[in-house]
Amino acid sequence: MIRKIIAVIVLLPLAIALVALALVNRHAVPISLDAFNPGDLKYAVQVPLFVLVLGLVALGVLVGGVATWLNQGKWRRAARRAEWELGSARAEIAELKQRVADAEDEGRRWPPRALSRPAA
Repeated sequence: MIRKIIAVIVLLPLAIALVALALVNRHAVPISLDAFNPGDLKYAVQVPLFVLVLGLVALGVLVGGVATWLNQGKWRRAARRAEWELGSARAEIAELKQRVADAEDEGRRWPPRALSRPAA
C-alpha cells in the first residue's frame, strides 16, 4: 500500500511535467538525416520537440535496460546452476531418507534377510 502511495507521489508530478513539456514544446524542429551535410535540409524530418525529447528518453531507457540485462547474464546463469544443484540435492536427500527408512524396516525384522541362512 505504501509503495502505491509513493508511486503516486512520484509519478503524478512527473506526468504533469511531461504534459507541460509536450504543451510548451509543440513547435517542429528539423532532424537532419544527412550526417555529412547537416545544413542541407533535403534529408530532414520535421518533428515536434517534445516527441524528440521523449523519444530520446525512451531510447535511453531501452538501451540502459538492454545493457543491464546483458550485464546480469552471469547472475542469471549462476541462479540457474544453483537451482539445478538444489533440485539435485533434494532428490539425493529424498533417496537417502528412503534408504534410511528401508534400513529401519530391515532392522525391525528378525532375522534380517541379509543374515538369514538357507535351510540345509
